[in-house]
Amino acid sequence: MEFALNKTSGQKYRHMKNSDDNSRLVYSTEFGNICSSCSKQLAKCKCKNKKNSLPKEDGIVRVQRSTKGRKGKGVSQICGLALEGNQLKDLAKKLKQKCGTGGTVKNGVIEIQGDHRDFLVNELNTLGYKAKKSGG
Repeated sequence: MEFALNKTSGQKYRHMKNSDDNSRLVYSTEFGNICSSCSKQLAKCKCKNKKNSLPKEDGIVRVQRSTKGRKGKGVSQICGLALEGNQLKDLAKKLKQKCGTGGTVKNGVIEIQGDHRDFLVNELNTLGYKAKKSGG
C-alpha cells in the first residue's frame, strides 16, 4: 500500500497496488462516488453526458395509467417521447391545459393527473406522434 497525492485537491489518499487489473476505486469518503470509466468525481465527470443521452426508442409514445405511490390516485403517464427539457415541458403544459388538470414532468415522463388516456392518445396522434395505450 502506498500513499498518493490528489492533484486537484492536494489531499493524500491510499492507493493499493494489486496484481488484479480489474480493481478500481469506486467510492471515497473524501470525494464521494467515482465514475467507472474516467475515474473522476461524478459531479466533475465529462463522460456522464454520453450515458444520459436520450434512449433509443421504437418511435411509439405510450400512454398508461399508474397509481403507485399515490394512495390510489391515478395519473396518466406519457413515456417514449424523443424530447428533452423545455420541449417536453411545453408539450406537458399544452396537454395539461387541454385536459384541464395538473401534472408534472419527471425523468422524461409526463404525468397528467387523472385518467385521461383516451383523450391523450387522440391528442398526441393529432400532434403527429404515434401514440397508443399501454398497460391495463
